[in-house]
Amino acid sequence: MGCASRPLDQPQALAQGIVWQIDDDHLDPRGDWDRLGVTDLLVQWTAVDDLSFLPGTATHRKSRLAGLTTSEHLPDWARIAGEPWARNVIVGLAGRFDETTARARVARLIAQSKQLATVLPPGHIDGYYFPVEVDPTWAGARALGPLLEQLPRPLWISVYENSNIGGPALADWLTRWLPPDVGVLLQDGCGVGVRGPAAARAYADALAARRGKERTRIIAEAFRPAQKGAFRPATAAELAPQLLAYRGYRAYLFDGPHYVSARLVRDLLEEAARR
Repeated sequence: MGCASRPLDQPQALAQGIVWQIDDDHLDPRGDWDRLGVTDLLVQWTAVDDLSFLPGTATHRKSRLAGLTTSEHLPDWARIAGEPWARNVIVGLAGRFDETTARARVARLIAQSKQLATVLPPGHIDGYYFPVEVDPTWAGARALGPLLEQLPRPLWISVYENSNIGGPALADWLTRWLPPDVGVLLQDGCGVGVRGPAAARAYADALAARRGKERTRIIAEAFRPAQKGAFRPATAAELAPQLLAYRGYRAYLFDGPHYVSARLVRDLLEEAARR
């Protein structure tokens, strides 16, 4: 089964999804992101650095063999499944906080992901996400293609591109090794200042032309650089142009619990109404 196409829930929605990157300080996501039109929750991962946030993982023999242990503190998955912004859940599988380590341990993360996919959270599962991010500088990315065949479908990965090689070149690189039924979540690069919304939209259009619009979605970076290498939430004036530029695609805010507060939601609605 490939990545199914679904109509947008609200034609004038500013966003269709949020990303939730689980860490010890963000185990209880709460927000009013549905006011923006959000109905999809993309969970960045359900296990990171060998620690699972799904109940029962440690009692699963194959999960123990894959090196997973269960966190002492777990999200309230049942409550989350009832939120209006989590009507459809894309379950992130096994990842690492450090990108270099993740790429070096892809085979192990695939094995862990296969086990996590058998211990799912409640709610409507709309797909799976393998959270090892790819970009054209990763020389070993081609080896990922055959490994992804082991994971359930619909399946998504994310891609970023920081050298501005252009959307057609990125689409060509992906098409050379990525299984055709795997969907692509394009990180727009606006949060790190790589490109603006119009250029990000052009990248998405190039990916959709090669891989299909139903397998192309956009991650809108809802942050901006701050001092000393940190990041701050984007302002409504900064973020609204991204979301307006991506209309026609399913756009996911990265990430809701860290960066998209109730005040920012209100400001976004006001900013969009002015434009």
